[in-house]
Amino acid sequence: MGVKDSLLTDEMMDTIIANAFEWIVVVDHRGEIIYLNDSYSAFLDVDSKTVIGKHVTEVIENTRMHHVVQTGKEELADLQYIRGNYMIANRVPIFNSNKEVIGAYGTVIFRDTSEWDKMNSHVKSMLGRIRNYLQEYEQQTGVKYTLEDIIGKSKLIQTLKEKVKHIASSDVSVLIRGESGTGKELFAHSIHQLSNRSSMPFIKINCAAIPEHLLESELFGYEEGAFTGAKKGGKKGKFLLADGGTLFLDEIGDMSLPMQIKLLRALQEGEVEPIGAQKPVQVNVRVIAATNRPLEKMMEEKRFRDDLYYRIHVIPFHIPSLRERTEDIPMLVEHFIQKICKRTGRRITSVTPDALSVLSRYRWPGNIRELENVIQAAVHLSTGDKLTLEALPDYLTASYSIPIGSKSLKETLEDAEKQAIIQTLENVHDDKLEAAKLLGISKSSLYEKIKKYHIG
Repeated sequence: MGVKDSLLTDEMMDTIIANAFEWIVVVDHRGEIIYLNDSYSAFLDVDSKTVIGKHVTEVIENTRMHHVVQTGKEELADLQYIRGNYMIANRVPIFNSNKEVIGAYGTVIFRDTSEWDKMNSHVKSMLGRIRNYLQEYEQQTGVKYTLEDIIGKSKLIQTLKEKVKHIASSDVSVLIRGESGTGKELFAHSIHQLSNRSSMPFIKINCAAIPEHLLESELFGYEEGAFTGAKKGGKKGKFLLADGGTLFLDEIGDMSLPMQIKLLRALQEGEVEPIGAQKPVQVNVRVIAATNRPLEKMMEEKRFRDDLYYRIHVIPFHIPSLRERTEDIPMLVEHFIQKICKRTGRRITSVTPDALSVLSRYRWPGNIRELENVIQAAVHLSTGDKLTLEALPDYLTASYSIPIGSKSLKETLEDAEKQAIIQTLENVHDDKLEAAKLLGISKSSLYEKIKKYHIG
């Protein structure tokens, strides 16, 4: 037999690829299928010829081939859920001589039905173990979120994620700034989870949610008999509970001056003194603080201590508002739809372009928290498999455009002024003095407008 006779012919290659144990799909630069081998076609129960030219998302469940074409980045050994089973998929971009992406090919590992059933059962078992481990980790440490839970590919978010990775291993204090609803707590959890303290407790306390007379005992604890009604055996404070780990002081800007002094002493000395105790107790705690308050202005007004500010402000983090990263809204909308559908059993597969346009143009004073609440309501109000404009709240669609001719210019301006005051008051937790400063008006003018517009 000559060398020529031993070479594989094109026909032989086609037969081998078509019937390969691995399932193979190839898409062009638009994400449209240009090849699907027979093994994959048989599993999907489609005709390999009729699917040519269709977008890959119409044929393959949970595919990411179109994302690989867009990003030009390969995805190897990725779990993919197809027709009731977990598969292991590889997706690789195809480049031309100019380094431009012209398509992508994907393979799914598959042997035979019985072998795959065993492998799929093993994968499900492993996923179950991982879920159990994560639940135990959450119960033991209090950590609920990681960097993967922070959704967004905008430059602002990617820069912050890299910053988290860079500083997590250090023990320095971190101050997270940002409007309400921007996800400050997610970053605090992520910093702890990536730190050397990750196996130790992550303890959170909301300084604004606890009455002033209870905050000291919550932070530092108390001894048995320290005061009337004290629990038998006393109570450990958040500092002691977080010993060896991280203490997250949320809304620290709402803490009173007397409590700020006691907190500063604990941070400087590395020790706390429970109420009624005879001597202080040493603690080893990393502090992450968060606030939406303008601490610098509060220091000028003697409402926040300078020395405490510089103690917690070693590494500052500013979390952008949603209106500063509107390019992340489509990804967040998709994430919340999937999350809510998984929890409720609803089947919403996408969002209509006009609905997404409204969602992308709204100002979102409540940021990501408001967006999630809106998507949750819209999912329940949707009647088909798409989230439509009609399912969105009226106030959202009303803010999308000004109805020409329905109101005079004076009425339109008054509506805008009223909305600006409402949103500002929400952002500063009804702090009238702070709202007046942000709006650039006097406090008396603000009160007049609140009365005029019946803002209660």
